[in-house]
Amino acid sequence: MLKFKRYLITKLSAIYRCQPGRLWISFSLLVLLLVTLQVVEKLQPLGSCQCELERDLQQTTGHELSSALHSPDLLWEDDSPQGQGETEPAPASTEDVFRMHLVTADLSEDVTSKFIIFANRLSTEEQRGMSLPGMVQVEAEDSYKTALQTGFLPGWTEAFKIQEVTAGEVRQARGVTSQGKTCKPKTDIVFLKVHKSASSTVMNILFRFGEMHNLTFAFPKGGGFQLYYPHHFLAKFVQGFSPLSPRRFNILCHHMRFLQPEVQKVVPSSAVYFSILRNPVQLMESSFVYYKGASAFSRVRSLEEFLSQPWRYYDPASGDRHYARNLMTFDFGFNPDGDASPERVQLMLKAIEASFDFLLISEYFDESMVLLKEMLCWDLDSVVSFPLNSRDSSTKSPLPDSVVEKLKAWNRLDWEIYTHFNRTFWERLDRLIGRERLRREVRALRQRQAELARACLQGTGSVGPKDIKDSSLRPLQHGGARILGYNLKQGLPRELERTCRRLVTPELQYSSLLYKKQFPPPPAPESPRPAASPAGAHPKLRAPGPLPPQLHPPQRPEPARN
Repeated sequence: MLKFKRYLITKLSAIYRCQPGRLWISFSLLVLLLVTLQVVEKLQPLGSCQCELERDLQQTTGHELSSALHSPDLLWEDDSPQGQGETEPAPASTEDVFRMHLVTADLSEDVTSKFIIFANRLSTEEQRGMSLPGMVQVEAEDSYKTALQTGFLPGWTEAFKIQEVTAGEVRQARGVTSQGKTCKPKTDIVFLKVHKSASSTVMNILFRFGEMHNLTFAFPKGGGFQLYYPHHFLAKFVQGFSPLSPRRFNILCHHMRFLQPEVQKVVPSSAVYFSILRNPVQLMESSFVYYKGASAFSRVRSLEEFLSQPWRYYDPASGDRHYARNLMTFDFGFNPDGDASPERVQLMLKAIEASFDFLLISEYFDESMVLLKEMLCWDLDSVVSFPLNSRDSSTKSPLPDSVVEKLKAWNRLDWEIYTHFNRTFWERLDRLIGRERLRREVRALRQRQAELARACLQGTGSVGPKDIKDSSLRPLQHGGARILGYNLKQGLPRELERTCRRLVTPELQYSSLLYKKQFPPPPAPESPRPAASPAGAHPKLRAPGPLPPQLHPPQRPEPARN
């Protein structure tokens, strides 16, 4: 063996002394080094170290993704909640929270990997000057419409005239199967409740499903109705959350400003994320009436007046400015005054796609409920609803075309979000359900809602707030809007009355009811009983008996929950 080594060294030395030999040996060593590096890279798990995340970020053209994640002007802004106590300070800014999540959190999390993939793919396609595959531009106004008048729900006068469907179609719509494949109903859900987008009706659906299946809700601390909105969501805002406890809640659906790294702390990793959008033109018209007291609207008489000189009334530093501009963008956690350049808009859209499994469209509410039923593997009755928190038509006014165009321009970020996800909404319906089955299931859903309306409601449907007889069913009245409600029929069987009441219970009352059920108040301490008087005691020293009726203290009426 020693002789062979000496022989090999002698030969290599002779080869190295000539110029071609040196080149051959150098080339062989280089090839060996490259092969070794490839083997090591394949053996290394994807996303297992921070350096790989940084390399992915650097691959994007001009560092677009990195600038998106670290630029308050584009997506994030300083939004530190104040007054939360010195013992548990809030993060310095939302930007810091998101950066810490990407750098220090488990990089195998699905949302992080999807975000990077989308951003890298976006940069590659932009370099080639191509659109993403399968993306066919469809204008929001030209989307598919059903035979009935599209909208959030058919008017109740139309609901009673809906064409009958066959028993087979009803069974198909009520089942929890998708094209013959069985699936398990989803019970872990995150719903981003976007303002003025039929979100109160969706919330009622989630309340009823959660109550029926004994699921837990991520309630605001103290039983409030908003998770410290308009500040970005933090896990510590949730009643019963503790960073030291592994407890997770099934459903998160109360008002919040979305921040996924914090949301993930309070729901299981298997949670389905979804939200609902509304045409920004109608959304701002509704917001103007409902939030008339907001600083941007309080000094103008009409929406036209506001749009004529918006910067005269709109203050970007105001705490309620989001009601007056890009409200959906704000609720999704982004800066409503951010840059609207095409590159940065694409980054915002991809961030939403990376965080949410699907988005619904309020203008096509019944079609949205069919998609919700499909995505969550629920049955038909689980997505049946009556419109809640809807506004009386007397407070609505049509807008001229010139105002519509100004609204689109003023709410440019919202318009980009809406048009993009309106298109993907129909693409998903075509892919998962198909137009023919969609028509059948929408018809079955509307028939079921009409049946319940006939069984539950007095008259033909919703009534004004002054005409609601049961104060516990009266919705909160806010701004210049007249919010409608319902009257139930009297003498309904117990189970039917319970079903009907849950369908029409307003958001605030239903939330309070579920909060008390999940966090029951401690029982009141029993007052000590007076000792029995000994036999023969003086009559004046005996325990006092009940007061005469006229001396009873007046009973305070229970306040109506609006």
